[in-house]
Amino acid sequence: MKYEDLITKYEPVMGLEVHVELNTKSKMFCSCATEFGAEPNTQTCPVCLALPGALPVVNEKAIESTIKIGLALNCKIAPYSRFARKNYFYPDMPKNFQISQYDEPICHDGFVDVEIETEEGPKLFRIEIERVHMEEDTGKSLHVGGSTGRIHGAEYSLLDYNRAGIPLVEIVTKIIPGTGKYAPEVAKAYVAELRDILRGLGVSDVKMEQGSLRCDANVSLRLIGSAELGTRSETKNVNSLRSVERAIRGEMVRHAEILESGGKIKQETRHFLEDTGLTRAGRSKEQAEDYRYFQEPDLVPVAPSDSWITELAKTLPEKPSIRRKRLQESWSVPDKEMAAMINADALDLVEATVIAGADPTKARGWWLGEISRIANEKSVSLESLSISPKDVAEIVALINAGELTDKLARQVVEGVINGEGSPKSVIEKRGIKVVSDDGALIAAIEAACAAMPDVAEKVRGGHLPAAGALIGAVMKATGGQADAAKVRELLLNHLGQA
Repeated sequence: MKYEDLITKYEPVMGLEVHVELNTKSKMFCSCATEFGAEPNTQTCPVCLALPGALPVVNEKAIESTIKIGLALNCKIAPYSRFARKNYFYPDMPKNFQISQYDEPICHDGFVDVEIETEEGPKLFRIEIERVHMEEDTGKSLHVGGSTGRIHGAEYSLLDYNRAGIPLVEIVTKIIPGTGKYAPEVAKAYVAELRDILRGLGVSDVKMEQGSLRCDANVSLRLIGSAELGTRSETKNVNSLRSVERAIRGEMVRHAEILESGGKIKQETRHFLEDTGLTRAGRSKEQAEDYRYFQEPDLVPVAPSDSWITELAKTLPEKPSIRRKRLQESWSVPDKEMAAMINADALDLVEATVIAGADPTKARGWWLGEISRIANEKSVSLESLSISPKDVAEIVALINAGELTDKLARQVVEGVINGEGSPKSVIEKRGIKVVSDDGALIAAIEAACAAMPDVAEKVRGGHLPAAGALIGAVMKATGGQADAAKVRELLLNHLGQA
């Protein structure tokens, strides 16, 4: 069934659960390190391995970060909240239960406003937040063998408990109706806004590709005009903005096809498949009572003081939406280019480059041009490349000073990204130098005119577009190290057209 057809009959209803790993230096209930990429099982201790007699202690920084998140999401902060044990068996949970918050979350009843472009113009959607609660992350399973990378069909499995116990915050929305055909775009915009808020707060690196931020998307369909909710499916651990949009759109189509054929939707978890944009069945979705929640006996309740909450509220940064509008106006950026910057995750990088001294237009041009091209070739994010805003600002300054041409600057960018050092180091190592000696350039111009006398004669006769071929020949002769504008000036003067 086509998406365009289903939205004429069915209304999507969403619920989004976003899990955020906090960037604290230690885990939620112990002092183990949290650095990503360490050797398996090297960041563990008796507490996060659930050895007998080991007792948890709450990470105060994690509580502080969670309160900041709640405040930034317009939530109420509970004066009293408790941890609970969420009981279930899975090998990546050493305790066979997860310490979480159940009926008494630390933050509740907030909202986030997101704006998307629609056929009717910009439209604002309010996403209501039901709760923000603290918990601990699970370990990581590696299933070896088989074709899917999952436990079914695997020859054996390995377990890495480095991630077990890392502070995790879950942000749960209320039911989101009324998005209509724009549901996938609204979901993507919401997760993007959350990511920007969290990054601005400095509480997480929000790297979706590393699992620092991941989204569970609940989707159901109901007949337009009906008050009765449909059966939902939950697509787990979607780890990119693009995938959030694709997963929801794909589930809407899948649900519609089942309903149109007279079938029933199963309440279950689903796994998103990046290569196809489809989902695969996981397990039957448990209800809360299936987890046998009960109060964690080894931890005291969390009771933040009003004065502490007030002080944390004073530290909140500028809202991402306000910041984006401010920068757009300050830099005089058209809507389309602003959207491109945001979609490429380049806004922070461009802003840092401007702060480092570069012109906003040139900073934007380099991050969205040559540097984006290299990132796409390598299939990595812009921020993961080994080039900093300071490097880009330095390259722009060298161009402005006439020490680099745009062509040579691209070589410098390539060298910096390849790990050859700072821009000046790359210039020195590669012998990159603008040919600015008039004598050398005039000699190259004379040679080009001698090699193409007919073209030179056209330019002498006033046909200036023909100069392009001669300029190209000079640039080739100088190995691209001449300033094209200066070559043009000298060429036209040489041929009596200055």
